[in-house]
Amino acid sequence: MKNNETVEDQTTADQQEQPNEEQMAELLKAVHHNGIVALKMHYKDVEAQLLTIEGYGPVFVFHVKDEEGSRYSCGFFLHELVARFQSNNNPSIWLASFFVDMMRTKGGKELMGPPASEDEAKKVIDNILVPQLIEAINEEFAPEQMHAGLAWNEKFGAVFEAGFPSIKDGSNVCAVPLHVLLTHLALNRDPSELLIQGLYNIRKENGLE
Repeated sequence: MKNNETVEDQTTADQQEQPNEEQMAELLKAVHHNGIVALKMHYKDVEAQLLTIEGYGPVFVFHVKDEEGSRYSCGFFLHELVARFQSNNNPSIWLASFFVDMMRTKGGKELMGPPASEDEAKKVIDNILVPQLIEAINEEFAPEQMHAGLAWNEKFGAVFEAGFPSIKDGSNVCAVPLHVLLTHLALNRDPSELLIQGLYNIRKENGLE
């Protein structure tokens, strides 16, 4: 499907003016504090870890333990945390919601970490990522017949694209680079949300929402 293909470029670098070293240190300190405080409104045992992922910048990983002592971990990009805290749009509830979903499965869930090799990355893509995305997209838009699968984009390289064959005029496909989806998966984030959001935008653009 190449009908006005829409590529969702989920880059993580902030396009605004970058803060200097001192400002960045203060920003990271504030986000760390706010994240801990927000999650402690819902959970007693909360820890935060700061990582730097090449191409994505600072990432905060929050670790939360349930009443049985099982640990659940989830990563968030700096820019999305800053935007959420600045908007005052229930950041505490938003952060906690990721752990509520994970805690439905008992026993804890640590970060899976990045693939150690190309072969391992291919196995994750073929056996975990792609089936998960296809299932989520088909479930979200059932009974609509959906297009979903791997593709190649000249600008972004390997992508996963999804779209609506029923939309004949205008934009009907969105795509997200595989490396972005893999990063979300490694941080225990649901990568299908990126595509589903893009697909709902397409429906809205075509007057279907």
